[in-house]
Amino acid sequence: MIHVEQLSKTYTVYKRIPGSLRRQRLAVTALDGISFNVSPGEIVGYIGPNGAGKSTTIKILSGILHPDRDHGSCLVNGRVPWKNRQAHVAGIGVVFGQRTQLWWDLPAGESFGLLGDMYRVPPALSRERLARLRRELDLDGFIDTPVRQMSLGQRMRCELVAALIHNPPLLFLDEPSIGLDAPSKIALRDFIVWLNRQHGTTIILTTHDMDDIEALARRVLLIGKGRLLFDGSMAELRREASDEKRVTIDLAEPADEAALRAWYGPRGLRIVALREHRLVLAYDGSALAGTEAIAVAVQPLKVADLSLGGQPVEELIAALYARHKL
Repeated sequence: MIHVEQLSKTYTVYKRIPGSLRRQRLAVTALDGISFNVSPGEIVGYIGPNGAGKSTTIKILSGILHPDRDHGSCLVNGRVPWKNRQAHVAGIGVVFGQRTQLWWDLPAGESFGLLGDMYRVPPALSRERLARLRRELDLDGFIDTPVRQMSLGQRMRCELVAALIHNPPLLFLDEPSIGLDAPSKIALRDFIVWLNRQHGTTIILTTHDMDDIEALARRVLLIGKGRLLFDGSMAELRREASDEKRVTIDLAEPADEAALRAWYGPRGLRIVALREHRLVLAYDGSALAGTEAIAVAVQPLKVADLSLGGQPVEELIAALYARHKL
């Protein structure tokens, strides 16, 4: 499906010389020899800090940009994206969270018809696909509304239809949930899971929302300063980043924080948060078993409820960023 080998991309930028009207030419490396493969049917989370090279990668894979000459290779669906653009775009869908492919003043339904014609989808097949996507994304209440009058959540659902009207086997999602409220995010995630399971669509998801990554991605690629730093599952990412585990306790009555610190400290537990009737503790999972941690945690408390889990994924990613000085 996707084969990337030693891909590099350098931009030329100009910076004014302080105290002068002259400017100097600088080369900025966006991608520095990255390599990875994506198999059909995968959902891959592609993450990294701002400026890491995520959007540059997606633009190369979708044929918008070309990489540096004589620096690596890239095949998507057996094609070089920037050399076979017309054939290439017929086999991919792209959603950029901060850009639109819909006509702003037209109802979404008319945009879908135009896009179907542009992709040369037979009218009967286009209507069939639109009816299915309309049902799955619940568009009936606003499909005849001009795009400029839609809420962000409504527009994003329409953007997905626009990207899928020609039934591409590969979908790129670049920050698809940016600015969405919680119900819209959940609806978006449910649709992505349905699309992957029902149609085997390969999905590359680029986002800063780690909840999206944890809910959807079976595999994670971490990029920083143009280099690929990690390629594996979320479980492997947790092992790579930290052995820290968490115990979350709902308290039946308030507890004294100073007394708890004195109790937990020598026994290998650390207070992460204590707010009203909720206590969050951390411990090293390689040094202390979960049952031991729970026994120590509950001894000085009156407990209403308890749960055991890992470190939040945002903290794991932040720890990896710090380790690689990103």
